[in-house]
Amino acid sequence: MCEVLKVPRSTYYQSFHKEKSSYAVENEVLLARIKIIHAESKGRYGAPKIHHLLTKKEGFQVSLKRVQRIMKEAEIRSTIVKKYRPTSSTGQVEERENLLEQDFETTTMNEKWVADITDIHTLRDGWCYLASVLDLHTKKIIGYSFSTSMTTELVLQALANAVDGQQLDEGLILHTDLGSQYTSEDFEKALKDAKIEQSFSRKGCPYDNACIESFHATLKKEEVYRTTYIDFETARLALFHYIESWYNRKRIHGAIDYLTPQQLEDLCRKNAA
Repeated sequence: MCEVLKVPRSTYYQSFHKEKSSYAVENEVLLARIKIIHAESKGRYGAPKIHHLLTKKEGFQVSLKRVQRIMKEAEIRSTIVKKYRPTSSTGQVEERENLLEQDFETTTMNEKWVADITDIHTLRDGWCYLASVLDLHTKKIIGYSFSTSMTTELVLQALANAVDGQQLDEGLILHTDLGSQYTSEDFEKALKDAKIEQSFSRKGCPYDNACIESFHATLKKEEVYRTTYIDFETARLALFHYIESWYNRKRIHGAIDYLTPQQLEDLCRKNAA
């Protein structure tokens, strides 16, 4: 074979004792850590977040492109994002004041909150509904409620949870869509009692409330779409673990310098003390 291919026999025998290059050895070490980080995130982290943890938390000297290449070769990827498709409303909706005007910038926590409702399916109990309240500064879910009915009580409970867990200053804005739950007299009264100013999205414009839409999309792709919930209670426990144990306290966010929402809230409280 060596004669036919015109390869020296010494080269052929040397191939059996070839040592791995330092670069190849480093790639193996990186791949091992990538697999662990990816598994700990339950497959939710992609290359950017894994690269941040490797370089900023674990001291690896590696480029993002190298991490992307290693993950691609090992067929490691984050959960596929499902695109958001806005649906048009067929009913008559009264326009209301939009105080936020797509200005999502903040200087500290409890300046601007956003809220919305999303649906989650269960096998035995059918469609259930999650109402969430998010602080735009920390990206933390500060209040939420889960129910089998999409009622005003659902959003009132989520608001109450948010108010009870935060120290509010005057001038706080809560932005929502024009859903009947948020335009109800009971919800308006609850906001006035808490001295919170109410802001509304324009009809048919999901971008006005893009941040809470983004959270619900993340929740769906990282948790809901990967699971089949038997009943309401199974879904409730899963959502509790996702929001409290993962999203608020462990999931790092590029928009807040790769901190977790709870870490940034703790920093805000420390600086205000």
